[in-house]
Amino acid sequence: MPKVETFNRDLVVEQVTSVFHDKGFNATSMQDIVDATGLNRSSIYNSFGSKHNLFLECLKTYKDKFGTILSEELGVATNPLESIKMIFEFYLKEINKDEQDKGCFLVNCTSEMANQDDAISRFLCKNQNDTLQFLEDLVAQGQQSNLINQKKTAKEYALYLYSNMQGFRMTGILISNKTELESIKNTIIQTLI
Repeated sequence: MPKVETFNRDLVVEQVTSVFHDKGFNATSMQDIVDATGLNRSSIYNSFGSKHNLFLECLKTYKDKFGTILSEELGVATNPLESIKMIFEFYLKEINKDEQDKGCFLVNCTSEMANQDDAISRFLCKNQNDTLQFLEDLVAQGQQSNLINQKKTAKEYALYLYSNMQGFRMTGILISNKTELESIKNTIIQTLI
């Protein structure tokens, strides 16, 4: 008979995500996870299988949470160029809210784990490909409506935007000056016009 979880799984994932976000995968010990959740090791292993599986669940939950928030924010955009601006404005708000300068969990994971683990690399690549396709669609729509120039293809601009999104979020760890971050954001957007 399978064991029944007697804890709030979502809460545990949230608590552990905070630990992984603070320390990274490699520096997080099982004892850190036990301390953060109050669960014993056997409960963690029985429910999640391994630290690795738990990490992947944390990544997925984080991605889904911020994807939902971003989708809601973009719901008020009136055109593709405005949507692109709003993406960077969303990241700027997240940077400003990040009082501990932890950065984005997914971006941090990319720099720590993308070349160390196949399952994590596959997860990150899928996320990247989905984001690139979304950006390419936005740019193509913007180019069709003459809001975005056609100096580059939609795919080239999608790669440019994705690279800038990653860099913007990394830069936000070290630069907290809102004026400087606004300037970076505006320069990125000006390239499209």
